[in-house]
Order: sequence, then structure tokens, then C-alpha cells
Amino acid sequence: MHIHKTAEPYDAIVVGSGANGGVAAKELGERGLRVLVLEAGRDIDPKRDPHHPVRDTARRAFNIATGKQTHQATHPGYWKANPDFFVDEREHPYTTPEHKPFYWIRGRQVGGRSHTWGGITLRLSDYEFKAAQRDGFGEDWPIAHADLAPYYTRLERFFQVQGECDRLAQLPDGDYLPPAPLTPAERELQQLIGDRWTDRQLIHSRGFALHRPTPEQPWSRAASPGSSLKTALATGNVELRPNAIVSHLTFDADSHHASGVAFIDRLTHETYEVRGRVVMLCASAIETVRILLHSTAEHQPHGLANEADLLGRYLMDHISAMQFFWLPGMPAPSESFPLSGSESFFIPRFCNLANPQAESFLRGYGLWGGIQRIGVPSVLQKVGEGEIGFLIGHGEVLPHAENHVSLSPDTVDAWGIPAAHIDCAWSENEHQMVAHMRQEIEATVKAAGGQCYALTDLYHMPAVAPLMRRVEKTLTPAGPPGYYIHEVGGARMGTSPHNSVVNADNQCWEAPNVLVTDGACWTSSGWQSPTLTEMAITARACDRVTTKLRHGFALELDA
Repeated sequence: MHIHKTAEPYDAIVVGSGANGGVAAKELGERGLRVLVLEAGRDIDPKRDPHHPVRDTARRAFNIATGKQTHQATHPGYWKANPDFFVDEREHPYTTPEHKPFYWIRGRQVGGRSHTWGGITLRLSDYEFKAAQRDGFGEDWPIAHADLAPYYTRLERFFQVQGECDRLAQLPDGDYLPPAPLTPAERELQQLIGDRWTDRQLIHSRGFALHRPTPEQPWSRAASPGSSLKTALATGNVELRPNAIVSHLTFDADSHHASGVAFIDRLTHETYEVRGRVVMLCASAIETVRILLHSTAEHQPHGLANEADLLGRYLMDHISAMQFFWLPGMPAPSESFPLSGSESFFIPRFCNLANPQAESFLRGYGLWGGIQRIGVPSVLQKVGEGEIGFLIGHGEVLPHAENHVSLSPDTVDAWGIPAAHIDCAWSENEHQMVAHMRQEIEATVKAAGGQCYALTDLYHMPAVAPLMRRVEKTLTPAGPPGYYIHEVGGARMGTSPHNSVVNADNQCWEAPNVLVTDGACWTSSGWQSPTLTEMAITARACDRVTTKLRHGFALELDA
């Protein structure tokens, strides 16, 4: 087999072009480094790929009927985006143990899953970074909110995040544009919660406004091609190569450094090797772990030893519960209100704050919601006059070593690369948390004078009702791991090779010029949406590795 090799190394190779890969390319390119971005999927077309309701409905029907997108179709985001922004599961298989489902929702194209990201941007607090010292479970992160604060701020300004400063210890404030208005029903619920409960409050969500495409800006700022990746390419220092499916890292025989990356061209199936002084893995948590596992000494000469057997372990996702509800007798608003990351509301975490063991479970959850924002024609509504809303729980999942990713021994993808085998299940802590979550959601709806309903009982949906009923059954009482698309862990940060895969600067202990900055590096999951924190970690890692490169490339391992 002929392998195409490059002679001159890049300063940095970034694997993945989504939210984290875009930030990595931007940060490194702006610092003058010569950067190659490898994207496993296709390039995108601003004329063909933006959401088109009629075309996308037909594509969904075909893709579901042919088995192309069985798991992808279970997620709500699938029904409001271009389905081509979700993978063909026949080409991209993965395996799970019997009776332990994991819904791996994936997107392979330039921009990755940033095209379908909901755009909620919440900071983590030291309640999350230092949770272990509060309740005794697991490990603390080797960093704190103060370490990420300047990078959070820079990103919030760059992305033009909307929100309001609420002075909550469990949800640090950021640098925001003014918040989007709440709907009349949301303002009433905000007042009711403030009057009824002393331990919680309803706040404006923080994130991106709904994007309205223009010829000059076809992609949302939440999508990397509309923001970070676009800025990176404009530096002239960044080269983007789509259709490059990374198989593994290559290693130098005389050192503990990676020499580069091996990938397969998606279209020609030819194999390439590119060299780089630094490799940054931003491919998404499970894909990054799969690449690292295929880069171990078992599979590659001079590869990672993984002597502590930590690589692939401590996989997490958010435990979630979704509930639709109806508020009767409420007049419709005089204007329409969109639904987006900032155009909605949050009830931040309120459990186990003053006392970390006050409940029957450790850690906590937040509730994301909206009322008067579901743009379905009233003629399709089954219930009477009133307004429809939803509440969705985000629950922190505890890290357990037995929840892990490995390489499937007998399943490969369409390019012959070993597929991921994902073994993950909820623990009793998560079951206790989701029961509490549902109890509090129902109490909130009842206090507002509303009634809880299944979505299929709220709306006529003749074409997809059977599918939606199956999905609702699957999601009761909670969706399976992976469903919420907030998977993190597998190559966690820590203070030594005995408790982690990477150090506080995101360098692999066993290969210090390999940096893991996406969700794979997370030590614990938190309850907040992870993307902003992942991007802040990426920006910080770029800052620190660039400093080391400029001082003679002595990538010493700082704990």
C-alpha cells in the first residue's frame, strides 16, 4: 500500500473543524503558526446546505426509511436542521453491549456538529471544577474557573453572546450583549418562581441569537465556518483539508513525541501521513478517544503505552428529562418569539449547593425551557386555547471507570478503521437525580396552573406520530447515554499519569506534543452545556503551547 507523506512539518495539526477545532485554528493561526486542519467530512456549500424545510423533510423520510439515520433521527435537533449534517450510520458504525444503548449523534462535515449546536453558552463554576473536595467523589479538575475566566471572556466577546449577569455562585457571569426578551408567559413564570421558591430563580438563557442567513453570512456564528474557522482561514496561516479521516497518530522512534497524523482520503481511500510539531485533537470526545486508542503501542509502532489503563475510561454525558406542557387560558402574544440559545430561559442548579449531600444524589442539574416559542401552527394543536412550553433537565453524571470506550474487535467503518465500542450506563445516582428532576418539573408546571403532556398528545403529526411515540417511550424516564450530545471524558485531565491521560495544559503525559482539548479531557461533567468550556480550554491550551514553542519547543509536562 502506497502512503503519501509530506516532507515539511506543520507547526500544528488540528484534528476536527467543529467548535473546538475552529477555535484552535483561530488561536494558533493568529499567533503566526502554520496550521493544518483535518476534517473527516465533506466541505460545505452555502447555497446547498442551509436548512430548507421542504427538501429536508423529504431527505429525512428517505434517510429513516433506508436505515441511514436511525439514532440520529431520535434527537430533536435532527428535525430542524439539514439532515445531511448528521452521519450515515451505515458508513460510520459503532458497537455497544446488548441492552446498554448509547446514542452517538454525529456530524461529519466542515464545521462538524457546530452546525447543529443549540448555542447555549454557560460557564462552569468551582462547584464543578472542585466538586470532589466538596462531596468526596472522584477527582477535582487540575484547573479552576479563574484559569479559564480570561478565555471565557474573550470567547463571549468574539461570539457576541447574549445574556444577563445574575450574580449566582453556581453560574459565573460573563461578558454579554443585552439579553433577548422573555415571552409574556416566561415573565409570569419567572415571577411565580421568585415568589414561591427561595432556592431557585428563572434567568435569561445565555447564548447565540437565532441566525437568519444572508449571502454575506450564510452560517451562524455558533457554527465554526461562520466565526472561528472563518477567522482562522482569513489569517493566511491555516490550511483546511476536508475528507481526511484520521486513523491514528504516528510516533518518532527516538522520543516520546508524535511525529504526525495518518489519515485516509474519504473519496479515494488513499492513505496519507502529515507531520506536525504539535497535534491538537478536537474531533469530539469519543472520536478523539478512538484515535488515541488506535495510536497505542498495541496498534502503532512506538505508540502510547497506556500503562495506567485510563485511556477511554470515565465517559460521561448529561442525564436529561424532557417534558412538554400546556398553560390553559393564556392569550397568545402579540409578536412571535424565536427559540435559540439566548432566546429561552434557564433555572440554574439549585440542589446540593449549601450542603453537598442534602439530596439522595450527589451534584445537581439545571432546567432549560421556553414558553410561547414553539413555531407550530395552531391548527395542528390538539389542546384548547393556551400556550405550550417545555422544560428539559441537564443533570451532572458522575465519572465511573467502567463507563468506557474501546476499539471494537470485529467492526470497522467504511474505510477499514476500527470502530468505537461504547460501554456506558446510568448509575443509581443518575436514576435518583432524574426522579428528582421530573418531580420538580411537574411541581413547576402545576404551580403555573399547567398540565404535562407528551408531544404527540399536544400536536397532530400524522406523518411521524408512530416514530415520535417510539422516541417518547425511549426517553421515559430519561434518554439513554449519548442522547443529549454532551458526551465528555475518556482522556481526562489530572495531576499525574496515575489519575489522568493529560496534564493541566492538556498535554498527553505519554506524548507531550499531543494535546487533547475537546470534551475527552473533562475530569467531571458538570450540569452546564459543555461547548463554551471546551472552547475556553482549547483557547487556553493554544496560548500555553504557543508560549512553549517559542521557547525552544521544550514541551515540559507541568502538572
